[in-house]
Amino acid sequence: MFRNQYDNDVTVWSPQGRIHQIEYAMEAVKQGSATVGLKSRTHAVLVALKRAQSELAAHQKKILNVDNHVGISIAGLTADARLLCNFMRQECLDSRFVFDRPLPVSRLVSLVGSKTQVPTQRYGRRPYGVGLLIAGYDDMGPHIFQTCPSANYFDCKAMSIGARSQSARTYLERHMSEFTECNLNELVKHGLRALRETLPAEQDLTTKNVSIGIVGKDLEFMIYDDDEVAPFLEGLEERPQRKVTGFHREIVSLGHPGGANSSAATM
Repeated sequence: MFRNQYDNDVTVWSPQGRIHQIEYAMEAVKQGSATVGLKSRTHAVLVALKRAQSELAAHQKKILNVDNHVGISIAGLTADARLLCNFMRQECLDSRFVFDRPLPVSRLVSLVGSKTQVPTQRYGRRPYGVGLLIAGYDDMGPHIFQTCPSANYFDCKAMSIGARSQSARTYLERHMSEFTECNLNELVKHGLRALRETLPAEQDLTTKNVSIGIVGKDLEFMIYDDDEVAPFLEGLEERPQRKVTGFHREIVSLGHPGGANSSAATM
């Protein structure tokens, strides 16, 4: 059976029981730049990789402030993320105005799930093409939640979404037992190491392409960009595979017939 017979609208099921429009929206999340979220007993941290559309453009924001106690990191369509962020800000303001208290993070995530579910079931609508990592702190402690275009959401100890995020998730799974007792600086470094795993070997994290969001006990949500990220990057050791790659390239350029010397001669 032809796939395009069943992907014209979000209300159409395929014979295999799949909704292709939702799957396409989830692919948009996989195309976005990677972001990582993790938490300890006292803090929740978001670390995101920023992209620039061209050398002439500034890097796009990846972490957005929602309220004093919660923020989000995005992967996917930025326009959809802004709309959801405005919705979350309004819900937080309503809670402070009506109940005179911050909106619990789990309740906020539930409201986002309800909002994103509507376009997955109505004719003529399309799912939101963005995934969120939500970091917050409330009376229950720090939280990391993941939301999907399918309207599913998950409470996580640590998570990564976006392009090449499987490498980051592998790092998080390997070190997950260490996060609970980490202090803030160690937690941020774990996030940076996980994010670095999503980069090709020839690239590295810089103050221009990294954004960090932190919230915790007695600490309102804060976003660190550009030069503010430098103190966190300074203590980060170089990737072992980067050292090996550089050594290998040096050997190739010195002795291999296809090395840099022969290429320069050919040109």
